[in-house]
Amino acid sequence: MPPARYRCAACGNLTRFDVTVTRRTKAFHHYSLGGDLVVEDDEVLAETVEEVACRWCGSTKAIETLDAAPQGTES
Repeated sequence: MPPARYRCAACGNLTRFDVTVTRRTKAFHHYSLGGDLVVEDDEVLAETVEEVACRWCGSTKAIETLDAAPQGTES
């Protein structure tokens, strides 16, 4: 599922938002013999958007979620 697109109805912003998200993930942690960690196969099990704030005007109350166009069909 593609990420949501947002629009601020207060100022018209379409491009800059602070999005606070809570995620529950499952990941494979692979440690080298030297102790260096590489995280592989990171899978998102659940995700909740807690808050979306406009970077231009700071509004959290006027944020609209837009329907994202399927990729490759923009004209």
